[in-house]
Amino acid sequence: MIKKRPSSQLEFIALMASLMSIVALAIDALLPALDLIGFDIGITETANNQLLITMIFLGLGIGPLLFGPVSDSLGRKPIVFIGFVVFLMGSIVCVNASSLSVMIAGRILQGIGLSAPRTISIAMVRDLYRGDYMARIMSFITVVFLLVPIVAPAFGKFILDIYNWQAIFYAQLIFSVLVCLWFWKRQPETLSIQNRTPLSYTLFTRGTRELFKYPRTLGFTMISGFITGSFLVYLSASQHIFQEQYGLKEEFPYIFAGLAISVGLATFLNGKFVVKLGMERLVTFALLGYFIFSATYLILFFNAENPPVAVLLTFFALQFFAVGFLFGNLRALAMEPVGHIAGIAAAITGLISTLMAVPISTFIGRFVSGNRVYPLFIGFTTCAFLSIIILGYLKTYGFRFLQSRMRR
Repeated sequence: MIKKRPSSQLEFIALMASLMSIVALAIDALLPALDLIGFDIGITETANNQLLITMIFLGLGIGPLLFGPVSDSLGRKPIVFIGFVVFLMGSIVCVNASSLSVMIAGRILQGIGLSAPRTISIAMVRDLYRGDYMARIMSFITVVFLLVPIVAPAFGKFILDIYNWQAIFYAQLIFSVLVCLWFWKRQPETLSIQNRTPLSYTLFTRGTRELFKYPRTLGFTMISGFITGSFLVYLSASQHIFQEQYGLKEEFPYIFAGLAISVGLATFLNGKFVVKLGMERLVTFALLGYFIFSATYLILFFNAENPPVAVLLTFFALQFFAVGFLFGNLRALAMEPVGHIAGIAAAITGLISTLMAVPISTFIGRFVSGNRVYPLFIGFTTCAFLSIIILGYLKTYGFRFLQSRMRR
């Protein structure tokens, strides 16, 4: 039997958000230190600094292939603890890195470790909730989770000003230990024994075959990959854009925090509206907005230099407001049909979206490393357009499926 949940739904939301927020801390707290780390480990091309951000996402995509299926068999909690151990190992590699290749290896290892709490937290939400209520819980979790990106760059800069970039990794470890202790003491297991899948070498292949029976799961996962990939370009290139292109080195942490608030506001509103309007309708409106905002920028600033920073921030805020209605809903829509294999489904969908997002962000990021932000908005527009095409197919497929069922 599953033990009772933590003392309140509020604590469950805060705890799941804390598990996920370690990922944000591992990424965003490092942003102010990218140039310094690059100098210390011998990076000669500025664009390669972005790899310190994007490569952790590669680990976040690989790790769930192991942790997801095993959590369906052994339960959720043990896998989270294993992930924290791997994260510790990756952090030690990063602290002692003396070359780009070693740092990348450490960041990938960090990502593999952090994929456990990230993936398992989603599976635990799916164990306890479903449908629009799952999306509602995911939205509130994301709101709490987004508090970390708001403060992480400023936190990283504070540590950097007092100590060194290695201390940022030590601070991440301290935070992860505290969250791990909270999780151990307060969160019961959410996967009952009768719902567990026997562990076997065919577990992954059987889960994959089962998942591929659901076009909606694959479709919304692909949309998530496009949106995540385009957003990841901003995440990895934001330091270059604001510090190098606009010369706002001291202001960068506060700019980053302000834009994160835009995502958080939309995510909070999503939690309020999703039960009333439904996930799919909100995703449709948000995708259209994501496309329209970026396409408008392309039209206004075609063949022109970067606009004033206030104009750029306005467009970024609009883009990320749309993103706030997408992340939680897309994941919930993808997971909704596959609750019976939540662990392996979270792993495979996470892998697919990551294998899409990392190459997309790496490719577009090479162009953003110049003196213009314009290529970033080309990426936004292209990814939004492809996502709208996929969404249109899913709506058509769903309508035809409903018609065939009615004829029967």
